[in-house]
Amino acid sequence: MHSILRRLDLNLLVAFDALYRHRSVTSAAAELAISASAFSHALGRLREALNDELFIRQGNRMHPTHRAELLVEPVAVALKVLGEGLGQWEPFLPASSQRTFTFAATDYTAFALLPMLMRRLEREAPGIRVRLVQSERKVSIEDLASGRIDFALGYSEGRDQLPGGVETLDWLIDQYQVIASRNHPRIRGALDLASYLAERHVVVTPWNEATGVIDHVLEGMGLRREVAVQLPNVLAAPFIVGTTELLMTVPGHAARTLQQVAGVELYPAPFDIPPYALRIYSHAKYARSDAHAWMLGQLRALRDDQPLSLA
Repeated sequence: MHSILRRLDLNLLVAFDALYRHRSVTSAAAELAISASAFSHALGRLREALNDELFIRQGNRMHPTHRAELLVEPVAVALKVLGEGLGQWEPFLPASSQRTFTFAATDYTAFALLPMLMRRLEREAPGIRVRLVQSERKVSIEDLASGRIDFALGYSEGRDQLPGGVETLDWLIDQYQVIASRNHPRIRGALDLASYLAERHVVVTPWNEATGVIDHVLEGMGLRREVAVQLPNVLAAPFIVGTTELLMTVPGHAARTLQQVAGVELYPAPFDIPPYALRIYSHAKYARSDAHAWMLGQLRALRDDQPLSLA
């Protein structure tokens, strides 16, 4: 055991984690149900124990020092493991639980799942919290294995090779469709391949890839399209399409929703594209947790209750 641990009150690490997430003494204290004065006292003790300021006030925000940044991940993982371990001593009661589940997602994968999930949780477990973090890679394997996240929402056009311990739930299988402005001057009725390639396009690449999924498919056919706008997220894209002559190729679930709000028309893709598969990834290491198993059950029930498999 490290010598610092022998003299450190572990409750101070809970305070550290809360302050890192909130960057506000007042907000962190409120989460822990203590006064701001008591929280400041705890922070002072932690600073003394670790011989570092840890957080420096700049305006209304508390910014972590370099040493604090180095502590963030091990502290979060340790608290997660402790929480899961101690949770085995008492039953998980969804109706009264205040547990937080952390999901890694892009804006589109969150859009596909979270509205239905939150509607279900409001009814079944109103105290449960969901925390969404931005997915920085296609599947956040390291974050799943470390316990920093509970689930990752990812998509695939084929079967990915995953390391041992990572489990998947196929949640949505969908076909791509093309969206275009209702007032597009050249597209009327069916959209053929020549017309598709003659237009310019909007593409979303959430991990800053050089090209999108559709471009890879076209490349395999010896074809290419002209990309006019490349974005890291979906939010602005359909409204760009609705007010310009640009096209966008998206999963059908999104296309049908966007048709109602963005002034676009839908067209079948004029070439074969492998289906879009939204998968929910988790790690077997945490499958023994009653809470984890319960949430996975909710996700399966949502999949089975909704007509989402469209392939």
